[in-house]
Amino acid sequence: MTTLATILDTKVQADLMIHPQKLAWTHKGPMDSLDHDSIRRGYQVYKQVCSACHSMKFLAFRNLVGVCYTEEETKIMAEEERVVDGPNKQGQMFLRPGKLSDYFPNPFANDAAAAAANNGAIPPDMSSIALARHGGENYIYHLLTSYCNPPAGVHLMEGQYFNPYILGGAIAMAPPIYNDMIEYDDGTPATMSQMAKDVSTFLVWAASPEHDMRKKMGLKAITMLSFLLATSYYYKRHKWTVIKSRKLVFTKRD
Repeated sequence: MTTLATILDTKVQADLMIHPQKLAWTHKGPMDSLDHDSIRRGYQVYKQVCSACHSMKFLAFRNLVGVCYTEEETKIMAEEERVVDGPNKQGQMFLRPGKLSDYFPNPFANDAAAAAANNGAIPPDMSSIALARHGGENYIYHLLTSYCNPPAGVHLMEGQYFNPYILGGAIAMAPPIYNDMIEYDDGTPATMSQMAKDVSTFLVWAASPEHDMRKKMGLKAITMLSFLLATSYYYKRHKWTVIKSRKLVFTKRD
């Protein structure tokens, strides 16, 4: 009964949303690393667009150092933020410039404030969204670039938009990106598809900051195990050749 219910549920969901197609990401190969220029541009998209509503509470400014920004650049960005700290000697909380150890600031004080500002919907935290959503970066890219008019027969509530990649098609988030809405530091044209690709790459890194190191360690492990396999095979042949090729002769006693 449980299996039948699961199958029926899967088939019904398939009619209510489109499953994201796999795209040719440059980091998907077993030996491919993330595009760090794209990570830097993706952070710009998050900072200038997404951070108005979405938090990344598990990411600190120090995590950007050596990945897409230098330490000095990151310090300057952190100091632009005002962080609540304290209490001081008078027992009062105070605002101070941000430090590398500070986490990205939340756009809202609490979930109630977030819901009130977004038609009752709480924007999800984006720290691990690339792992939390089916399709990962493919889902994020298609979601950002696939807003359209609802088909005939689909009625949306006030403040909702149609996107075929969201379950049910109704989403409270307005189309977040459009052509040339920001200006990249490196001069890359800020088209909608480019921004979607860059922020998707940034979110992949945010969810798996060990991505490049994991593949590097995997390559080292495979190389070492291959060497050990060849050595073990030679040692096995060396030790067992005499035993497996020996001939036993039994002499009958009179």
